[in-house]
Amino acid sequence: MATQDLVIGVVGTGLMGVGIATQAALHGHRTIVHDVDPARLASVASKAQAVLDELIDAGRIDAAAAQAALGRIETHAQLDAIGAARFVIEAVPEVLELKHRLYATLTGLLADDAILASNTSGFPPDQLATPLRAPERFVIAHFWNPPHLIPLVEVVPGSATAPEVTQQSAALMNAIGMEAVVLAKAIPGFVGNRLQFALLREALNIVRSGAASPEVVDRVMKASLGRRWGIVGPFESADMGGLDTLLDVGTHLLPQLAKDEDVLELMREQVDAGRVGVRSGAGFHDWDEARIARVRERRKQVISRG
Repeated sequence: MATQDLVIGVVGTGLMGVGIATQAALHGHRTIVHDVDPARLASVASKAQAVLDELIDAGRIDAAAAQAALGRIETHAQLDAIGAARFVIEAVPEVLELKHRLYATLTGLLADDAILASNTSGFPPDQLATPLRAPERFVIAHFWNPPHLIPLVEVVPGSATAPEVTQQSAALMNAIGMEAVVLAKAIPGFVGNRLQFALLREALNIVRSGAASPEVVDRVMKASLGRRWGIVGPFESADMGGLDTLLDVGTHLLPQLAKDEDVLELMREQVDAGRVGVRSGAGFHDWDEARIARVRERRKQVISRG
């Protein structure tokens, strides 16, 4: 499957769906976006424009490129329009029954050479693929939010996925400016979420112990590991630090780290109090305009570096 002139379909118009569609359109692809909700479908242009404006503001693209990208995005209320795409990305809510109903319909609409990919962050590919007539042409392509800021896409084949489908999917992700990694097999949470939640568990454990506040933990992360891991990964870092040294430290430190799920009670207390994060204006932090502005400025700096 050649990536040039490839029509891409996106089902779902949340921030992820629109972000993926905008990324594809920026790299020259006609992109067909579908949603059953007319209001959400009508919001696609403004959501895409917000992504493009951020890229313009960071100096990554100019207004002409943004306008051209917008012109490549089509919105359709009828799912039949997705049949014109040869690579379709499902980005609907994480409800298995909803995904299965969608796949059952798509399996009769897609061309024999089309690839269907799911942006799921949790469901394994074999569980998702059960309604499909051609599970060998199904793969997971797990983007991170927002795609124009975080380039990783975890490409995860199922047991029936054809090797060439996995390879073609990874090649397309790279061609639209992402950084594709291919997992040898599916595991719960894939790689990125497992690493994220392992770190979050220890962060919650530190706060639970009273050793540091959420503010201090975040500052430590941003001023140390956040910078290091943008340059080298954990295995590269271990090699550079000396495996013998890390082994000595790990032998003493790992038994002291959190191994339980009870730390989630700290999050549950916040949720039960209605403090769910930015959306409610408060979580572990109070999200006033000053804090939001600081995060936006840091995002701009990261985006400008490309």
